[in-house]
Amino acid sequence: MAGLERTLARVREKLAPGHHVLELGCGTGTIALRLADAVESYLATDISAQMIAIAQEKLANPKIGHLKERLSFRQATAGQLAAASTRYDAILGFNYLHLAGDSSSVLANIRTLLKPKGLFISKTPCVGDMNPLIRLAIPLMRVAGKAPASVTPFSSVSLEREIRAAGFEILENARHGSERKDTRPFIVAQMP
Repeated sequence: MAGLERTLARVREKLAPGHHVLELGCGTGTIALRLADAVESYLATDISAQMIAIAQEKLANPKIGHLKERLSFRQATAGQLAAASTRYDAILGFNYLHLAGDSSSVLANIRTLLKPKGLFISKTPCVGDMNPLIRLAIPLMRVAGKAPASVTPFSSVSLEREIRAAGFEILENARHGSERKDTRPFIVAQMP
């Protein structure tokens, strides 16, 4: 929890009240519900209709009804959104890039979706930096239906290299975990 709180605090520092934000891979909306009050508009997306349904149920809670004016949830991928003309000041992807498929294509879509000088903020598990037994277990978990069909085994070095190769400038690369070795680098990258 301490790592999550550090991550949310750093993201808030990067956002401004007039920003239009897109979150990719929002899951059940936990991060969106925590950050949407800091910006003008916040679109949180996920490929899973079930995750979006749970997020929308959370948003229906009267205690957070004030967020409905600025926060919306939608089932969509970066590729589907890139075809539209909407551009964002910041795009967030937490626990996302390693599951999103072809990373160069996903990063190209993210570039398309960002305004000039826009920020891409990511906290991605780097399976390549994890215990080798975890990397070996992923194919077995896939067969058992306990892991997604595609997991990109980034290392922190290869992840940063991919983001740079997509044309981004890395502004920050930090570790926010409270454990000894955090395999999820917090990366803030900017469009030129």
